[in-house]
Amino acid sequence: MEAASLLAALELVAGGGAGLSPEKRAVLGSSLLLLQRDYRFERVWFWGCIQGVRGAYYIAEGLGPDRAAPRSRLYSLNCVEWSLLPPATKEMVAQAEQLKGRFQGDPSFEYEYTEINAEDSIVVCTPMIKEEARLVATIEQIDRAVGIIPRGAFVKTPLGSVHENRNFEGLSLTEAKKLSSYFHFTEPVNLKNKTLLEKADLDPSTDFLDSLEHDIPQGSWTVQLEKGGTVVVLRSLLWLGLTFYHVPMTKQYGYIYFGSGEKNLDLPFMM
Repeated sequence: MEAASLLAALELVAGGGAGLSPEKRAVLGSSLLLLQRDYRFERVWFWGCIQGVRGAYYIAEGLGPDRAAPRSRLYSLNCVEWSLLPPATKEMVAQAEQLKGRFQGDPSFEYEYTEINAEDSIVVCTPMIKEEARLVATIEQIDRAVGIIPRGAFVKTPLGSVHENRNFEGLSLTEAKKLSSYFHFTEPVNLKNKTLLEKADLDPSTDFLDSLEHDIPQGSWTVQLEKGGTVVVLRSLLWLGLTFYHVPMTKQYGYIYFGSGEKNLDLPFMM
Protein backbone atom coordinates (compact mmCIF):
# COMPACT_ATOMS: atom_id res chain seq x y z
CA MET A 1 0.00 0.00 0.00
CA GLU A 2 1.09 3.56 -0.67
CA ALA A 3 3.45 5.01 1.91
CA ALA A 4 1.79 8.42 1.61
CA SER A 5 -1.61 7.06 2.71
CA LEU A 6 -0.32 4.36 5.06
CA LEU A 7 -2.09 5.46 8.25
CA ALA A 8 -5.53 5.67 6.63
CA ALA A 9 -5.02 2.41 4.74
CA LEU A 10 -4.06 0.51 7.89
CA GLU A 11 -7.38 1.49 9.44
CA LEU A 12 -9.25 0.01 6.46
CA VAL A 13 -7.57 -3.41 6.77
CA ALA A 14 -7.66 -3.57 10.56
CA GLY A 15 -10.72 -5.84 10.50
CA GLY A 16 -8.47 -8.87 10.21
CA GLY A 17 -6.96 -8.19 13.61
CA ALA A 18 -3.39 -7.50 12.42
CA GLY A 19 -1.73 -4.13 12.35
CA LEU A 20 1.04 -1.93 13.68
CA SER A 21 1.48 -0.24 17.03
CA PRO A 22 1.12 3.56 17.18
CA GLU A 23 4.89 3.82 17.61
CA LYS A 24 5.60 1.78 14.48
CA ARG A 25 3.05 3.76 12.47
CA ALA A 26 4.64 7.05 13.47
CA VAL A 27 8.15 5.82 12.65
CA LEU A 28 7.12 4.35 9.29
CA GLY A 29 5.31 7.54 8.30
CA SER A 30 8.60 9.43 8.27
CA SER A 31 11.15 6.70 7.45
CA LEU A 32 9.38 5.61 4.24
CA LEU A 33 9.41 9.18 2.94
CA LEU A 34 13.13 9.40 3.68
CA LEU A 35 13.60 6.05 1.97
CA GLN A 36 11.90 7.36 -1.16
CA ARG A 37 14.13 10.44 -1.17
CA ASP A 38 17.41 8.61 -0.51
CA TYR A 39 16.89 5.88 -3.13
CA ARG A 40 15.11 8.22 -5.57
CA PHE A 41 12.11 5.97 -6.02
CA GLU A 42 9.06 7.36 -7.81
CA ARG A 43 6.77 5.57 -5.36
CA VAL A 44 7.25 3.56 -2.18
CA TRP A 45 4.85 0.85 -1.04
CA PHE A 46 4.77 -0.59 2.44
CA TRP A 47 4.52 -4.30 1.63
CA GLY A 48 3.92 -5.64 5.13
CA CYS A 49 5.54 -7.58 7.92
CA ILE A 50 6.81 -11.16 8.24
CA GLN A 51 6.87 -12.20 11.88
CA GLY A 52 9.77 -14.38 13.02
CA VAL A 53 10.48 -16.22 16.25
CA ARG A 54 12.90 -13.62 17.60
CA GLY A 55 11.91 -10.57 15.57
CA ALA A 56 9.96 -9.22 12.62
CA TYR A 57 10.90 -8.12 9.12
CA TYR A 58 9.22 -4.94 7.87
CA ILE A 59 9.20 -4.86 4.07
CA ALA A 60 9.02 -1.91 1.65
CA GLU A 61 9.06 -1.84 -2.15
CA GLY A 62 10.40 0.93 -4.37
CA LEU A 63 8.87 1.54 -7.80
CA GLY A 64 10.12 3.30 -10.91
CA PRO A 65 8.21 4.85 -13.84
CA ASP A 66 7.35 1.41 -15.31
CA ARG A 67 5.14 -0.29 -12.73
CA ALA A 68 5.63 -3.72 -14.35
CA ALA A 69 9.42 -3.54 -14.02
CA PRO A 70 11.08 -5.50 -11.19
CA ARG A 71 10.59 -3.69 -7.89
CA SER A 72 13.38 -2.89 -5.44
CA ARG A 73 12.71 -4.53 -2.08
CA LEU A 74 14.05 -3.44 1.29
CA TYR A 75 13.67 -4.76 4.81
CA SER A 76 14.06 -3.32 8.27
CA LEU A 77 14.14 -4.81 11.76
CA ASN A 78 13.21 -1.55 13.51
CA CYS A 79 11.34 0.49 10.82
CA VAL A 80 14.19 3.03 10.80
CA GLU A 81 17.25 1.43 9.18
CA TRP A 82 16.55 -0.17 5.79
CA SER A 83 18.65 -2.71 3.89
CA LEU A 84 18.31 -3.44 0.17
CA LEU A 85 17.47 -7.04 -0.70
CA PRO A 86 19.01 -8.78 -3.73
CA PRO A 87 16.74 -9.69 -6.67
CA ALA A 88 14.96 -13.03 -6.39
CA THR A 89 16.24 -15.87 -8.58
CA LYS A 90 14.65 -19.17 -9.57
CA GLU A 91 17.28 -20.98 -7.50
CA MET A 92 16.37 -18.94 -4.40
CA VAL A 93 12.67 -19.72 -4.82
CA ALA A 94 13.33 -23.43 -5.37
CA GLN A 95 15.49 -23.63 -2.25
CA ALA A 96 13.02 -21.65 -0.13
CA GLU A 97 10.15 -23.97 -1.13
CA GLN A 98 11.96 -26.84 0.56
CA LEU A 99 12.24 -25.03 3.90
CA LYS A 100 9.54 -25.53 6.50
CA GLY A 101 8.82 -23.73 9.75
CA ARG A 102 8.85 -20.12 10.82
CA PHE A 103 11.42 -17.42 10.20
CA GLN A 104 13.91 -16.78 13.00
CA GLY A 105 14.12 -12.99 12.67
CA ASP A 106 17.89 -13.03 12.05
CA PRO A 107 18.98 -12.30 8.43
CA SER A 108 22.31 -14.10 8.95
CA PHE A 109 20.70 -17.31 10.26
CA GLU A 110 21.56 -20.28 8.05
CA TYR A 111 19.21 -23.15 7.22
CA GLU A 112 20.35 -26.63 6.31
CA TYR A 113 18.31 -28.70 3.92
CA THR A 114 18.91 -31.93 2.06
CA GLU A 115 18.87 -32.18 -1.71
CA ILE A 116 17.60 -35.53 -2.98
CA ASN A 117 18.38 -36.92 -6.41
CA ALA A 118 14.97 -37.70 -7.92
CA GLU A 119 16.30 -40.52 -10.14
CA ASP A 120 18.34 -42.43 -7.59
CA SER A 121 16.45 -41.29 -4.45
CA ILE A 122 19.72 -40.69 -2.62
CA VAL A 123 20.93 -37.75 -0.60
CA VAL A 124 23.28 -35.57 -2.62
CA CYS A 125 24.37 -32.83 -0.21
CA THR A 126 23.16 -30.47 2.48
CA PRO A 127 23.73 -26.91 1.23
CA MET A 128 23.14 -23.86 3.38
CA ILE A 129 20.72 -21.03 2.66
CA LYS A 130 20.65 -17.77 4.61
CA GLU A 131 17.42 -16.41 5.99
CA GLU A 132 17.88 -13.26 3.93
CA ALA A 133 17.65 -15.37 0.74
CA ARG A 134 14.59 -17.14 2.10
CA LEU A 135 13.02 -13.74 2.83
CA VAL A 136 13.60 -12.57 -0.75
CA ALA A 137 12.10 -15.78 -2.17
CA THR A 138 9.06 -15.67 0.12
CA ILE A 139 8.25 -12.06 -0.81
CA GLU A 140 8.55 -13.02 -4.48
CA GLN A 141 6.24 -16.02 -4.01
CA ILE A 142 3.60 -13.95 -2.21
CA ASP A 143 3.73 -11.16 -4.79
CA ARG A 144 3.32 -13.63 -7.64
CA ALA A 145 0.50 -15.59 -6.03
CA VAL A 146 -1.60 -12.96 -4.25
CA GLY A 147 -0.32 -9.47 -5.13
CA ILE A 148 -3.43 -7.97 -6.76
CA ILE A 149 -4.85 -4.75 -8.21
CA PRO A 150 -8.35 -3.69 -9.35
CA ARG A 151 -9.18 -3.88 -13.05
CA GLY A 152 -8.41 -0.61 -14.84
CA ALA A 153 -6.00 0.75 -12.22
CA PHE A 154 -3.07 0.34 -14.60
CA VAL A 155 -2.76 0.61 -18.38
CA LYS A 156 -0.28 -0.96 -20.76
CA THR A 157 1.14 1.28 -23.47
CA PRO A 158 1.84 0.10 -27.05
CA LEU A 159 5.54 0.08 -26.13
CA GLY A 160 4.90 -2.48 -23.38
CA SER A 161 5.43 -0.31 -20.29
CA VAL A 162 2.78 -0.19 -17.55
CA HIS A 163 1.63 3.04 -15.90
CA GLU A 164 -1.07 4.12 -13.48
CA ASN A 165 -4.37 4.92 -15.17
CA ARG A 166 -5.14 8.58 -14.49
CA ASN A 167 -8.75 8.01 -15.56
CA PHE A 168 -9.34 5.25 -13.03
CA GLU A 169 -12.01 6.37 -10.56
CA GLY A 170 -12.56 3.06 -8.78
CA LEU A 171 -14.83 0.07 -9.33
CA SER A 172 -18.55 0.24 -8.77
CA LEU A 173 -19.84 -1.59 -5.69
CA THR A 174 -21.34 -4.32 -7.89
CA GLU A 175 -18.10 -4.87 -9.79
CA ALA A 176 -15.97 -4.62 -6.64
CA LYS A 177 -17.67 -7.72 -5.21
CA LYS A 178 -16.60 -9.89 -8.17
CA LEU A 179 -13.28 -11.75 -8.27
CA SER A 180 -13.13 -11.14 -12.02
CA SER A 181 -12.64 -7.42 -11.28
CA TYR A 182 -9.20 -8.03 -9.77
CA PHE A 183 -5.94 -8.97 -11.46
CA HIS A 184 -2.66 -10.52 -10.36
CA PHE A 185 -0.02 -7.80 -10.60
CA THR A 186 2.61 -10.09 -12.13
CA GLU A 187 3.49 -11.71 -15.44
CA PRO A 188 0.31 -13.32 -16.85
CA VAL A 189 0.11 -17.10 -17.29
CA ASN A 190 -3.51 -17.99 -18.07
CA LEU A 191 -3.93 -15.06 -20.47
CA LYS A 192 -1.40 -16.55 -22.88
CA ASN A 193 -3.43 -19.78 -23.06
CA LYS A 194 -6.67 -18.07 -24.10
CA THR A 195 -7.95 -18.47 -27.65
CA LEU A 196 -8.34 -15.56 -30.06
CA LEU A 197 -12.12 -15.78 -29.59
CA GLU A 198 -11.75 -15.38 -25.83
CA LYS A 199 -9.37 -12.45 -26.28
CA ALA A 200 -11.76 -10.68 -28.65
CA ASP A 201 -13.77 -9.14 -25.78
CA LEU A 202 -10.68 -8.02 -23.85
CA ASP A 203 -9.21 -4.54 -23.89
CA PRO A 204 -5.45 -5.02 -24.46
CA SER A 205 -4.64 -1.81 -22.59
CA THR A 206 -6.35 -2.86 -19.33
CA ASP A 207 -6.94 -6.64 -19.57
CA PHE A 208 -3.29 -7.65 -19.87
CA LEU A 209 -3.13 -9.60 -16.59
CA ASP A 210 -4.66 -12.77 -15.11
CA SER A 211 -7.89 -12.34 -13.14
CA LEU A 212 -8.59 -13.98 -9.77
CA GLU A 213 -11.69 -15.90 -10.89
CA HIS A 214 -9.64 -18.83 -12.24
CA ASP A 215 -7.25 -19.14 -9.29
CA ILE A 216 -6.46 -22.66 -8.12
CA PRO A 217 -7.73 -23.94 -5.78
CA GLN A 218 -11.18 -22.44 -6.29
CA GLY A 219 -12.33 -20.63 -3.15
CA SER A 220 -8.87 -19.44 -2.10
CA TRP A 221 -10.20 -15.87 -1.73
CA THR A 222 -12.82 -14.39 0.57
CA VAL A 223 -14.69 -11.20 -0.40
CA GLN A 224 -16.27 -9.16 2.39
CA LEU A 225 -17.85 -5.75 2.87
CA GLU A 226 -16.61 -3.84 5.91
CA LYS A 227 -16.96 -0.40 7.47
CA GLY A 228 -20.70 -0.38 6.90
CA GLY A 229 -20.41 -1.67 3.34
CA THR A 230 -18.11 1.13 2.23
CA VAL A 231 -14.94 -0.97 1.86
CA VAL A 232 -14.46 -4.21 -0.07
CA VAL A 233 -11.87 -6.48 1.53
CA LEU A 234 -10.30 -9.54 -0.07
CA ARG A 235 -8.31 -12.02 2.01
CA SER A 236 -6.18 -14.86 0.75
CA LEU A 237 -6.62 -18.30 2.29
CA LEU A 238 -3.52 -19.59 0.49
CA TRP A 239 -1.17 -17.05 2.07
CA LEU A 240 -2.87 -16.29 5.36
CA GLY A 241 -2.28 -12.68 6.36
CA LEU A 242 -2.59 -11.12 2.90
CA THR A 243 -5.36 -8.49 2.88
CA PHE A 244 -6.46 -6.33 -0.05
CA TYR A 245 -8.84 -3.38 0.28
CA HIS A 246 -10.67 -1.14 -2.16
CA VAL A 247 -13.06 1.73 -1.52
CA PRO A 248 -15.56 1.59 -4.43
CA MET A 249 -15.82 4.67 -6.65
CA THR A 250 -12.49 5.99 -5.36
CA LYS A 251 -8.82 5.49 -6.17
CA GLN A 252 -8.15 4.00 -2.75
CA TYR A 253 -6.84 0.42 -2.94
CA GLY A 254 -3.86 -1.61 -1.82
CA TYR A 255 -2.72 -4.82 -0.20
CA ILE A 256 -0.62 -5.65 2.81
CA TYR A 257 0.74 -8.80 4.40
CA PHE A 258 0.95 -9.55 8.12
CA GLY A 259 1.89 -13.17 8.69
CA SER A 260 4.56 -15.77 9.34
CA GLY A 261 5.62 -16.16 5.70
CA GLU A 262 4.31 -19.74 5.50
CA LYS A 263 2.07 -21.00 2.72
CA ASN A 264 -1.18 -22.69 3.76
CA LEU A 265 -0.52 -26.08 2.17
CA ASP A 266 -3.56 -27.57 3.91
CA LEU A 267 -6.01 -25.35 2.03
CA PRO A 268 -7.20 -28.04 -0.47
CA PHE A 269 -8.11 -30.29 2.47
CA MET A 270 -9.95 -27.52 4.29
CA MET A 271 -12.43 -26.79 1.50
